[in-house]
Amino acid sequence: MDSAFLSSYPALLNDKSLMSKLQSLKLVVFDVDGVLTDGRLLYSEQGESIKCFNVKDGVAMKLLPKWGVQVAVITAKDSAPLRLRMKDLNVEHFYPGCHNKAEAFDDLVSRLGIGPTEASYIGDDVIDLQVMPKVGVALCPADAHILVQRHCPIVLNKSAGDGVAREVADMVLSSRMSLEEAYELAQKPEFE
Repeated sequence: MDSAFLSSYPALLNDKSLMSKLQSLKLVVFDVDGVLTDGRLLYSEQGESIKCFNVKDGVAMKLLPKWGVQVAVITAKDSAPLRLRMKDLNVEHFYPGCHNKAEAFDDLVSRLGIGPTEASYIGDDVIDLQVMPKVGVALCPADAHILVQRHCPIVLNKSAGDGVAREVADMVLSSRMSLEEAYELAQKPEFE
């Protein structure tokens, strides 16, 4: 465990049950707009043409599966830039254009053969409340809607699009080992 990193999350350090849930996660599910992006949508005449992702999140989303924590993305939006980014990150469990996030989540945990409490969900807006009560650990960015913040035992330090996935990965991994150990894999040439 990396208690130096975790010290900035008093809720985790003061709640042994929450820490135990974090340590036993097998799946981390992310929303996109307002989580992996800053929530802005840029449209041209052809539709959505640009999405801005944080490169630090990419490292996180590639690293978690190397340590046995699967990554999924469930999002109401669908676009060519989004699909390209998910392909670049090898996100195997990708649910674009999903308006019933609870149904998608239930399908996902069923296919993976895990319990809902072995999953975490990171969302920022009220549509994400379809899933958050089902998971073991619900998290949200610092700038998430107030109703979402009320349902999350952990409100992250990062805002949307500012490295939310990286913060979540660091939290999950540091609950199990030192961050130096966790990131040894990312330093190898074959990681990229």
